[in-house]
Amino acid sequence: MDDLVELWERPAAGKYMIAGWHQWADAGDISSALPQYLIDHTNATKIGRIRPGAFYLFQVPGTHHLLRPVVKLKDGYREELGQRRNEFFYSGDETNGFLIFLGEEPHQNEQRYAKAFFDVVDALGIKRVASVGGVYGPVPYDKDREISCVYSLREMKEDLSEYAVKFSDYEGGATISTYLADRAESRGIEFFTFYAFAPSYNFSTSTTAVSPIVIDRDFKAWYDIMIRLKYMFSLDVDLSDLERRSREFIAAWDSKIDQVVETMPQLGVREYLEEIDRDFTERSFVPLSDVWEEALNHLFDEEDL
Repeated sequence: MDDLVELWERPAAGKYMIAGWHQWADAGDISSALPQYLIDHTNATKIGRIRPGAFYLFQVPGTHHLLRPVVKLKDGYREELGQRRNEFFYSGDETNGFLIFLGEEPHQNEQRYAKAFFDVVDALGIKRVASVGGVYGPVPYDKDREISCVYSLREMKEDLSEYAVKFSDYEGGATISTYLADRAESRGIEFFTFYAFAPSYNFSTSTTAVSPIVIDRDFKAWYDIMIRLKYMFSLDVDLSDLERRSREFIAAWDSKIDQVVETMPQLGVREYLEEIDRDFTERSFVPLSDVWEEALNHLFDEEDL
């Protein structure tokens, strides 16, 4: 195992991992905040880390605060200095559980970073790694999020196609997740990414300039990703809190849209959103178990008549 890896525990039960990064593809805080939510929500235990090593730059001339670690001083004394964190957590007990990874996208030495990450995957006997990410796009805020999928091994496609995803045809700069998908193939590891499209709107007109609106903490996207992963990995995770937050998120945006329509009718917000809605094809994921439960409930309801 790479000498930058530290593992304090090796849970026998965890065969699946959910991974995220503070990274470029983090629209809706999906990649950075959803794993942290799972860590907190399930009281996961930290079991290891990848030490920062030589993965991060201190600064690039002209960028000022972009890359520098944050320091907190009091009366001239350093109370705290921010550290790059790449940490592994375990949620569950000795018979049932899963791994969570939360890290920071490396600036350099990505080959060694990938080796260290997959050394842990191999050491823990993990069968499949699911990474999560987000990209912004003009999509309806009140509908199920479009989920784009990238995977490491060709034979994974048939299985992943059952999860109401769109397989990406993107061409451009690679994220840490797409880079790891490439490295995973050379090691025969099942690795995939679910990218959710988080709403982003530009209400500017030829006569009125308005800053684009992007949605942070897209709880609807978090829920739509997690309902897929819960079913795929048979996770013992209660999603009722995320479902509630998702409903509240949509209700809050209903109110915000009403306010904008009332105060700035010249923007044509309703027409803008209606056009987005017309061009959008909703792909909803309904687990087979839920379909059977609904059918059985309907059957029993009929027998009671």
